[in-house]
Amino acid sequence: MKKNVRMISRLTAMAMAGVLALSACGGKKAETSATTAKAEETKAVEESKAEEKKEETGSETFDKLVEEAKGQTVNFYGWGGDDRLNQWLDGFYAEYLKKNYDITLNRVPMGIEDILTQLSAEKKAGSTESDIDMIWINGENFKTAKENDYLYGPFTADLPNFKEYINQDDPETKADFSYPIEGYEAPYGKAQLVLYGDSKVGEFPKNTAELLEFAKANPGKITYPALPDFTGSAFVRNVIYDIVGVEQFQTVKEDKEAVRELVKPAMEYLKELAPYLWKEGKTYPESAPTMMNMYSDGELIMGMSYSAYIVANGIKDGSFSPDTKTFLFDKGTIGNTNYIAISKNAKHRAAAEVAINAMMAPEVQLNRYETLKTIPVLDNVKLSKEMQEEFSKVDLGEGVLPQSELLNKRLPEMPAGLVPIIEEIWQEEVVGQ
Repeated sequence: MKKNVRMISRLTAMAMAGVLALSACGGKKAETSATTAKAEETKAVEESKAEEKKEETGSETFDKLVEEAKGQTVNFYGWGGDDRLNQWLDGFYAEYLKKNYDITLNRVPMGIEDILTQLSAEKKAGSTESDIDMIWINGENFKTAKENDYLYGPFTADLPNFKEYINQDDPETKADFSYPIEGYEAPYGKAQLVLYGDSKVGEFPKNTAELLEFAKANPGKITYPALPDFTGSAFVRNVIYDIVGVEQFQTVKEDKEAVRELVKPAMEYLKELAPYLWKEGKTYPESAPTMMNMYSDGELIMGMSYSAYIVANGIKDGSFSPDTKTFLFDKGTIGNTNYIAISKNAKHRAAAEVAINAMMAPEVQLNRYETLKTIPVLDNVKLSKEMQEEFSKVDLGEGVLPQSELLNKRLPEMPAGLVPIIEEIWQEEVVGQ
C-alpha cells in the first residue's frame, strides 16, 4: 500500500512539474497540459486501487470471511438418502467446522427438485434472504440454478484450498456436465458409475453385447433404476456411449429429434434387452437404493452405482456377500464431480464459503476417503509428500477396483441439456413400447 502511495506521489509531482514548465507558453498549452496531468493522476489512482483489490483477494479476504462466520449456523441443503454420508456430515465434518471455525452445521435433507422449487418461490416473492446457504448440486440442476440466477458467485477465487489443492486445468473444474462453472460451485467429491455383481455367477459382461447375452442366460435377475433416477439415467447414457460413441454428444444440438436419431441404436438395444430384465422390463425399481436392496436379498445378481466403492462398504456392513465384485465395461464408464454451491441470498454466506473451503482441506478429503470411500477431488501432486503417503495408505476394502483403473476408464458426462431429453426419449420408446 505504501509503495502504491509513493508511486502516485511521484506521478503527480512529475505531472505538475510539466504543467509549471509549460505555463510560460501561456493559455491553451498550459490548459491542455493540466488536463493531461489530471488524467494521468486519475489513472494512477485507479491502478493503485486495482492493485490493492488484487492484493486483498487472497488470504486477507478469506480471513475476513472466517471472522464474519464465527458463531454462525450454516444450513447445508441436499439429498439425505445416504445414511453413511449423513453420519459423516453430522459427525466428522460438523465437528471440524465447530472446532476450527466456530461454525455450526445444520444439515437439511431435501431433494434437489424441492430445493430449486424453494429458490424459485423465494425469487418470485422478492425475498432478499434465504435459509438455504450451501447446496449439494451438479449437472442439469446446476445449469437450471445458474441460468435462473438462484446462485451466489463467483466465489471460488476467495477459497485458499480451492486455489492450492484443486487442479485448475481439470475439465471438471471448469465445467459441470459441459456447462461452464465460472466459480459458482466448488468440488465436493468425485463419482463414477460402476457395475457390481455376484462373482459366483460367472464372467461379468465387458460391453453391452455381452450384457444382453448375460441377461438372456439369467432372465429376470438383472435390471436398472427407472429414469430419471440419477443412477438409472447414468446407466442408460453409458449404454448409449458403448453403442453409439462419445464424441458426438459433446457437440450435438439440444434438439429432441436430433438426439432421438442419434441415440436410436441404443434405444433399440434397450428394447431388445427389456424382456430379459426383472419383471420382463415392464417395470423398473424406483431408485438405486431399491435396486441395491433387491441385490442384497438375492433377487438380482447384478446392479450399478455412482459410488465407486459401494461394494467395499456393502461387504463391510454385511449388506453384500463377500462374493460381490466391482466391474466396468471395457470402453469405460461415466464419471462426474458433485459440487457445493451457495444460494444467491444465503443468510449465512460467510459461513458457507468457509465451510466449502473446509470441505477441500486435505485432512477432510482424507477422512472422507477413509470413511466413505469417495474419490477425492484434490490434485495429488499438489499435496505434501506426507499427505500423499496418507492417501496411498487408505485401505479401500474388498471387491473394488483401484482408483487408477477407475480414472483410466473415466468417460466424460454429456452436456447437461441432453440429460432430460434422453430421459424423455427413454420414457417414450423403452417404457412406452
